[in-house]
Amino acid sequence: MILWTIDHSTLEWQTLASMKNGNAIVEDQDHDGRARRMKKKLKVTVVFDTDVPPPTDQDYSKHLEKQVDEAEFDVFHALVRCGHDVKLLGIHDDIHVLLDGLAKDPPDVVFNAAEAFRGLAALDTTVPTILDALTIPYTGCAPSGLIVARDKALSKKVLAYHGICVPRFEVYPIGREVTEAPGMPFPLLVKPQSEDASYGIAKTSIVNDMDALRERVSHVHNWLKRDVIAEELINGRELYVGVLGNEKLQVLPTVEMTFENKPNIATFKVKWDETYRERRGIRNVFPTDLTDEVESRLAEVASTAYRVLGLRDYGRIDVRLTPKNEIYVLEANPNPFIAFGEDFANAAEMAGLSYPQLLDRIVELAVARATPRNGKNGKKPSRTGEETASRPAADVT
Repeated sequence: MILWTIDHSTLEWQTLASMKNGNAIVEDQDHDGRARRMKKKLKVTVVFDTDVPPPTDQDYSKHLEKQVDEAEFDVFHALVRCGHDVKLLGIHDDIHVLLDGLAKDPPDVVFNAAEAFRGLAALDTTVPTILDALTIPYTGCAPSGLIVARDKALSKKVLAYHGICVPRFEVYPIGREVTEAPGMPFPLLVKPQSEDASYGIAKTSIVNDMDALRERVSHVHNWLKRDVIAEELINGRELYVGVLGNEKLQVLPTVEMTFENKPNIATFKVKWDETYRERRGIRNVFPTDLTDEVESRLAEVASTAYRVLGLRDYGRIDVRLTPKNEIYVLEANPNPFIAFGEDFANAAEMAGLSYPQLLDRIVELAVARATPRNGKNGKKPSRTGEETASRPAADVT
């Protein structure tokens, strides 16, 4: 099997902005330097969550100067290079910080980089819900899509309904007795039903008998205070398929997580602990041995999953490819990690989009969704991109 990776040090940001009469005229370039189109400067506010209350003046100049390794700062730098007027707005546990910041300097569009509220990932719907109420355009998934994708059981039911293969599973709510699930052979993978980024997944999440299942379910219940999902462990390759777009979708090159040792599951440490990854020989690469037929089916499955789960602008679909080339969707990731040098950005680079071009494209998609367009029926689409149906008068008799 031939594998190859991207050397992050060779990636270059290739967008040129020229200022004329106070307005940014942005020349978005191909890799050979040829200008592709001219665009207008936008006021973009990058909203992100913080671990502690943000500074009252929202001054992040020191972080930007030191090039602190955080996705929101990468987004800021990239959009500035595209010629946009970009502001940073951090929030922690006070909605008024968000409301006041938006009222003080109203943006054309918000780049939603907030993954939590009050430190809780389950509250990642807070920012987009408020932005919807304020009718402010924003990047990424709507609250409904975030909710469906986060619920690992619900999303699997939706996917299965649309003919997509998913692992068989059983949900164990807090307080329910752990009993054997008919038709689900061991080993099983036990994880929180509604967490992301592999939080709550460890090597001990793989269980091989009922005693281990009961012990792991009890541990997650007590530790995270979350319902638990146990699903069949699909033997195969761990693949990540990025998708970009709304009406028209662009499927990005497939990324594979490779393992030198068992177990080959994406635990929290496997995803986020660089020292552990190095020690265990874990790499994220672009595989070159996938056949055209497999690549085509991966693109079809990822696109279908993206649409039926309600993802927008950009997302990532995690799959397992079995030795028989069967494709199982493990889960969907709306608003995946978008930092420079990470999987999604690298896949976009492989597809010909430099990092600033990727971020600019996502902003364009958000603005396009919010721009009224009269259709043949004279209706204007809603900000979610869906046609708003007329509502019949309520029957009050």
